[in-house]
Amino acid sequence: MNLHHLKLFRAVAADGSLTAAARRLNLSQSAVSTQIKALEAALGHDLFERRGRSLVLTEAGRIAMDHADAIFRTADDLASVMRETGQTRRALRVGALATLSRNFQIEFLRPLLGRRDVEVVLHSGSQAELLRDLDALALDVVLTNLTPPREAGTNWLVHQIGEQPVSLIGTPMRVRGLPLMDLLGQESLVLPARHTSLRASFDALMARYGLTPHVAAEADDMAMLRLLAREDAGLAVIPPIVVRDELNSGILIEVAQLDGIREHFLAVTCQRRFPNPLLGALLAAPHTAAASH
Repeated sequence: MNLHHLKLFRAVAADGSLTAAARRLNLSQSAVSTQIKALEAALGHDLFERRGRSLVLTEAGRIAMDHADAIFRTADDLASVMRETGQTRRALRVGALATLSRNFQIEFLRPLLGRRDVEVVLHSGSQAELLRDLDALALDVVLTNLTPPREAGTNWLVHQIGEQPVSLIGTPMRVRGLPLMDLLGQESLVLPARHTSLRASFDALMARYGLTPHVAAEADDMAMLRLLAREDAGLAVIPPIVVRDELNSGILIEVAQLDGIREHFLAVTCQRRFPNPLLGALLAAPHTAAASH
């Protein structure tokens, strides 16, 4: 098995036909067929099945395609790095957790924004999706507030690049000058979702206080928590910087910072022989805690 086999395999998968792939690659159909059969023999599985007049990937073929794509991305990445001195522009591919503060992402990337020699490519998604792309070298860095699990076989490097306090915040009418403990025990609350680290920290705090929260709503997206607080759905457990504009205008009031609860921001990278040189300056730069969505 070699890159030539994989190149032919991808061509047949894209065209759905030995004839079409052979024509596009300027090869004979028999040559393409022979190479595909050699690849299937090496892998021990059929990669295609015929449906009507087309060839479609089998389950094994789809797995092989995922790996082939990763292999060619790695080859492209290597070629790009080795040609770096002759390039006028370099790309930084950034993945960010879909619920992460947008302004935090901007603060992290600010040293590169506006540079004519840099292209920043942003992609959002779930943690699992982003880490798979990081492993496949489709991303240079993943921004998240969830610590990835330490599993055998992973080569992730986790950099803490910021943190922020978390407060109880609400509208002036709901706050009414009452002390923190009265508000926590009596008012409806807008909370981070149960699976988040912020919620776990808040639940532990309430247990220490001996209080049971009255939950009006919960969300795993800071932007939604901000909107719920603005709509007076309840007092929100939220980092003040997320609602900075509302606090400055008086729409919302910060009651108090919650003892011992902070949100941490992480940048996850992979150990690579040829790391993207743009990352070094970003990871070394001081970052603000985080900014609002």
